[in-house]
Parts: sequence; C-alpha cells; structure tokens
Amino acid sequence: MSDGLDLSRVRFSRTGRLIIDGVDATVPEGSFGVLLGPNGAGKSTLLHLIAGIERADAGALAFAGTDLAALRRRDRARRIALAEQETHDAPELRVDEVVALGRTPHLGAWSGLGERDRAVVAESLAVLGLEPLASRDYSTLSGGERQRVNLARAIAQEPELLLLDEPTNHLDVRAQLTSLELLRSLAAQGRTVLAALHDLGLAASYADHVIVLDGGRVVASGAPAEVLEPSLIREVWGVEAEVLSHPSTGRPIIAYAGVSSAQTPEVAFDPRT
Repeated sequence: MSDGLDLSRVRFSRTGRLIIDGVDATVPEGSFGVLLGPNGAGKSTLLHLIAGIERADAGALAFAGTDLAALRRRDRARRIALAEQETHDAPELRVDEVVALGRTPHLGAWSGLGERDRAVVAESLAVLGLEPLASRDYSTLSGGERQRVNLARAIAQEPELLLLDEPTNHLDVRAQLTSLELLRSLAAQGRTVLAALHDLGLAASYADHVIVLDGGRVVASGAPAEVLEPSLIREVWGVEAEVLSHPSTGRPIIAYAGVSSAQTPEVAFDPRT
C-alpha cells in the first residue's frame, strides 16, 4: 500500500449499470495526478467514491495507509476536499461565506469561525485573486468565477488530499494556467492532488502522474510522457495525434491531426439529400 492514494479493485454500479469496473490506481503522496478519459469514462464518479459522496460496491480505497471507508464522514472531510464544477449548498451566500464553508469540518457543533479560520479563508481568497469578489453574491458570478471560488473553498478546507472535477472548465487560458500552477505548488508543498481533466495538453504540461479511464476501467497510468502516446490517444479518444516535446520544458505537446479513420464509420454521400 502506498503513502498516497491507493485504489484496489474498486467497483461501482448505479441503477444496475456498471460505471467503475475493478479500478486499480495509485497517486503518489505529494504529487499532482490527473484523471483522463472521454465523456462517460467514470472520472467524476471515481472522485465521488474517493470523497465518500458515493460508496463503492467492492474494492478498497485508502489514503496514507488509512482505509477511507472506516473513517467517519467528518474525519474524512478533514482529510479530503472535493472541488466540483458547481456548488449547490450556497443559496444567497456571498463569495467569502462560500469559501468559509470549507472550514466546516474543523469547527465544533455550535462554534463559529475563529481567528485562524478567518485567516485561512482570507488566504484562500487571496491565492485565487478573489478579494475583489469577496462581498459579491455567489449566484451572480460567471462560470469561471464560480470555479475559482469552489477551488478556494476546497483549499480553505486544508485537506491532505485535494480532489477536483474539471477545475479549468469555464476559465480563460491565463486562469487555466494560473489554477494548474497553483495545484502543482500545493503538491510541491506536500498535498496530494487529483484532478479530472478533459484537456490532454494541460495534463501533459502539468501533471506528475496521469490515470487514463475508458469504460470505467484503467487502461494506462504513469508519467505523462510514458502514457500519452499516439496509439493510446487513438484507441481511447479516437483521434490521431503527434506527441512532440516542448522546446523549453521538455514536456509532451499533443498536436491533433484529426479524427481517426479507424474510429469513424464511412457514411455514403447522397447528392439528392
């Protein structure tokens, strides 16, 4: 068992449909891991299983040697935070109040925010550049602004394991890169980070470790340069791509060349239609 995140034979079905099928995966401690896969591969569901929102039908989920299923919900929330694309428990709350929800697992049953809690909230707002929005109603924000607030809330939770579902969705290019650089810095400070992404290029540029899901199964995992090869991209995503090396960083660059002919059925053209 690893010191980071360790999943063994994890299986999960919903309404009789198998969604996660015997997943074995690890994310080393203090690394930035990325879940990749096409729509419907099971990325969000796997994050929910790790966070405890859903319960696995079979298999083991452990973090830092601790069986996650054995933890009480409150103890699990102190160690694991999940930043989703939308926050649904923030009706009529201001941005700073939404971020402060991240402190809930650390508070007593009837206690409010203490001095340290307020300091953590302020720091979380600052690191995402959200101070100008602190007094705005969350409901009035754009999709990209909400994404940044959701991430700030998760950071305010001070988790050992930070999970993120499409953290770059709705963000412009600069905000995407800023967020991913922040996640890398958090991993460098010792936190384990696992994010679900659609963008293979961003994963190749920033991840230490990638896990590729297809049909609820892990089809490859490891360093981006080892995993993201043209044959795998063709097999899983059905597109042709060249994998190049960035001239400055040496990291992989994914250059798409079009949809794979092997994955696209030929359609006869009828000029009468």
